This record gives sequence, C-alpha cells and structure tokens, in this order.
Amino acid sequence: MNDQSSNDSLKTMTTLVYILQAASFLVGITYLAAIVLNYIKKNETTGTLYESHFRWQMRTFWFSLLWGIIGFATALLVIGYGILLVNAIWILYRIIKGWLRLSEGQEMYV
Repeated sequence: MNDQSSNDSLKTMTTLVYILQAASFLVGITYLAAIVLNYIKKNETTGTLYESHFRWQMRTFWFSLLWGIIGFATALLVIGYGILLVNAIWILYRIIKGWLRLSEGQEMYV
C-alpha cells in the first residue's frame, strides 16, 4: 500500500473513532467500539499525525471512564450529577476539538 492510500485509510479510521465517540451519546456501546479500534490500529499510526489523535482519543476514553465512575459513585450525594454533566461536556469538547484539528490536517497536542 502506498503512503497516500495508507494515510487516507488512517484518516478514515481516525474519523470513524471520533464518529463512534460522538454516537456514544445516543448508543453507549459505540464508545467501547471506538477504544477497541484505537488499540487494534494503534501501531499503524506510529510516526504519523494520526498517532497524536489516537492518544487524544484513548485518553479521552480512559479519563471519561474514571470521571464517569466517580460521578456514578457520588450520584447519591447529588454532586455526582454535576460530575457527570461536566464529564459529558468535556467529552464533547475533546471530540469536537480533535475532529476539527483532524480536518485541518493538524496533530493533536496531548
């Protein structure tokens, strides 16, 4: 496979992960599909701008999972609902920011 078609494939995969992350607000299981794709395709992104996007997406998943667990655990104390709301807003920010930088052909800073 030549470099251009490889880059096109990686861009498509990176876009797909952002789509799956965004779709998780409607169908939660797509968030798991996104992280699985990240780990399956991670080695193919080494040395490309997509590597930084994959790191960004993976960190988004793991930190959102952590804060989601904390939010659910503290929901009985009411503060958990605030944590869950802030977590959802943060996830949306990360998806939008990453997708915009991807569409501009820029690396993500992490």
